[in-house]
Amino acid sequence: MAFRGGWWGAVRAVLPQVADTVYAFGSLAISASMLHNWPDPHHYWRTPDALAYGLLAAVYLPLAVRRRAPLLVLGTTATAVLCHFTLAYYHPVAVCGLALANYTVAAHRSREVSVPCTVVTWLILLWGTRLAEPGIGALSVAFVTATAAVTWVTGDVSRRLAERGRRLAALTEQLRREQEERTRRAVSDECMRIARELHDVIAHHVSVISIQAGLADYVFTTDPPTAHKAVAVITDSARDAGDEMRRMLAVLRHGVEHTAHGRSGALAGAEADTDGPPPGLARLDELADRVRAAGVPVHITGDALTGPLPAGLDMCAYRVVQEALTNVLKHAPTATATVSLAREQRSLRVRVTDTGPSRPQPETRDVPGHGLIGMRERATIYGGTVTAGARSHGGFEVDLVMPVPDM
Repeated sequence: MAFRGGWWGAVRAVLPQVADTVYAFGSLAISASMLHNWPDPHHYWRTPDALAYGLLAAVYLPLAVRRRAPLLVLGTTATAVLCHFTLAYYHPVAVCGLALANYTVAAHRSREVSVPCTVVTWLILLWGTRLAEPGIGALSVAFVTATAAVTWVTGDVSRRLAERGRRLAALTEQLRREQEERTRRAVSDECMRIARELHDVIAHHVSVISIQAGLADYVFTTDPPTAHKAVAVITDSARDAGDEMRRMLAVLRHGVEHTAHGRSGALAGAEADTDGPPPGLARLDELADRVRAAGVPVHITGDALTGPLPAGLDMCAYRVVQEALTNVLKHAPTATATVSLAREQRSLRVRVTDTGPSRPQPETRDVPGHGLIGMRERATIYGGTVTAGARSHGGFEVDLVMPVPDM
């Protein structure tokens, strides 16, 4: 890549200009030699003089800049050729210059411009056929007509191919930018997913550990059995947190797919490969026991556990309940929590309510609540919704509704 973008790129940029310059001077030398040496025993053409060579120079030398100013070069060349033909100098030596100038216009300008230029070119060449040797007048007309047509067709095809190449280059660049944007978005989504998993895994267990550690310290000397029980809860919570962290690290080691369902499916699959069942509604009793041990009574009602759920959706529902109960521990530790599960034919509804004091929703706080944001993000992946807010008769409610596909 460095080779292409270095000195070789600079050489490629100047090669067309060098080629045009060489062609212009080389064609002038050859045409001047032909004009000087072409035999004319019957005096069909005017004897070449300084004006003839000057006109040839005006025909060919502008071709050195033909790519930069196609119309100007064609105008200069056509004028010089017309004068050359009108003064009856040997005419074939000027045809190539006008033909190349016409090709350049067709290759660099639209048909609205190139077609009239080609007609003018053909008329000038046709004017020169009057100087043809006797007997080949019709052949000369056919030749100049073919010359004008071929130069226009080849130039027009070259222009369309160049435009197609530019469009393809633009599309390629657009696709490259879109791919980079998709890559950045995937990285951002993955960072958000990891942050959400870390929050779910750590926040709940740390809340339980913090509460139980405070309780154990408070009753350490006055109520040793309660302190021992609190330490046991801390041990279990720490072990569960370690297990879930290992499951999440397994996901990172095995890689994650780039679609939302693919990511969740990979997560559930990786967790299934580790020791113990993955987080899901089947482990809801364990979660409730940990919260009860932290001092918050939890009641579970409903029939959502009848029938299997997709692994990712099952884990999503579990995480929402986990986060909702963690919020109860943080904001209403004296309340009673209720988890209501309702399974319909094509939907799952999970409601977590508590009897504690009302608390502001995250939208009204100075810092948004990451837990509720994470719940909504999880539910959105599966086409579900999460609503959260204070209840009219006191307490707080988190309501999750998700569609359940046919198993």
